[in-house]
Amino acid sequence: MIFSLFSILIVILWIVLGTSFTKLHPFIVLLTAAFFLAFLLGVAPLEAIQLIQKGFGKIVQNIGLLILFGTIIGVALEKSNGTLALAKGILNHLNRLPLPYAVSCIGYLVSIPVFCDAAFVILSQLNKTLSKQTKTPLVGLTVALSTGLFAPHVLVPPTPGPLAAAANLNLENLLLLIIVGGAIAFILILVGGWYGNYLTKKNTYVALNSEIKEEISDPNAIVLPSFTNALLPIIIPIVLMCFGTLIKILPSFFGSDYLILITQPTIALGVGMLFAFRLINSKKFINTSVTKGIEQAAPILIITGMGGALGTVIQTIPLQNYAQEISTVSSLGILIPFIIAALLKTAQGSSTVAIITTSSIIFPLLPVLGLDSEMGKVWVIMALGVGSMTVSHANDSYFWIVSQMSGMDVKTAYKTHTVGTLLQGVVGLSVVFIGYTIWNAV
Repeated sequence: MIFSLFSILIVILWIVLGTSFTKLHPFIVLLTAAFFLAFLLGVAPLEAIQLIQKGFGKIVQNIGLLILFGTIIGVALEKSNGTLALAKGILNHLNRLPLPYAVSCIGYLVSIPVFCDAAFVILSQLNKTLSKQTKTPLVGLTVALSTGLFAPHVLVPPTPGPLAAAANLNLENLLLLIIVGGAIAFILILVGGWYGNYLTKKNTYVALNSEIKEEISDPNAIVLPSFTNALLPIIIPIVLMCFGTLIKILPSFFGSDYLILITQPTIALGVGMLFAFRLINSKKFINTSVTKGIEQAAPILIITGMGGALGTVIQTIPLQNYAQEISTVSSLGILIPFIIAALLKTAQGSSTVAIITTSSIIFPLLPVLGLDSEMGKVWVIMALGVGSMTVSHANDSYFWIVSQMSGMDVKTAYKTHTVGTLLQGVVGLSVVFIGYTIWNAV
């Protein structure tokens, strides 16, 4: 058993070194990790291939269309300027709040369908415009946006990390994950907003010259869809899934089977995709959105699938039996997924890889930790989610996007963005631990 645990540590070390230092694609790193672990565990070559195929196929089967529809919604919102419409609408509705809090709220809503790195690129010019128009230090708005985008990215489906974790842990109630993840992510974007507000007060405004495009600074230069229409692709799937939960507890009636069908997460996101297409009047742009969405979804799917393959190999180790002999394991509870995810994130940089790897390792331990219920699995995903955002620094591509798009030097990015993600991780762990403790006591 000691050798099995040592083998897992070797594989984790390879994942860190492979993705950080050799700069190999995560798919190759995870594939070689799965084969190497199978070899160390003495699994026959043919059986190893079958295990890897089974794990890969299971993940793609469970969440393939979810990720695909989610990416297409994000691309459609980007191409139709729906993300900017959401940002403008939030600013109008939250004009009484300090600007960093409003910017964090923009990040919260936009990051649910759009990946945080792409969303930051899209909204960075808007951030600069707001800084110029309100004479607010850009550094505070940058951190408010980066942290506002980051929290939903690691906690709220349909982003790939939480979806992959749900698939690895066999979580069936995706709506429960969205509700809990959305609530905790909202608390964390307020933390980011508070820190951004602190930075705006601590720093002085410095005018930008050529960094702001003239057409962006003029709100009338871009044709935007309405705030409501831009919001529908995000809200409709959530409403449908909520309605599906309600239907399941009601007596069966005529047509209920069809209603249950459209309230399934995959179909609900598909409906959201159709509402996103309504924002684009051209068939050409719809086709482009689908093509680009597929291009964005493909690498995520293969990485996620290989994470599932690695998890299938890990599940051949009787970790549950070994953990039962160690009394401290069950007492650590929700801290274990947080610690593993935080170490992986800090070491190799990718939140998604940290989430996928940690969920694969934790799954066999769920019964020992008392977390094998649906709500228990949600708390695990929350713990590894906040762990995977602790911390974003130079080995994280998002760190460089934030620093370069906002004109920060590396030293400033460390002092602001990195510290902001650390604050979110620490507060996130506290919130998750309190929620888990209350749930465990009830």
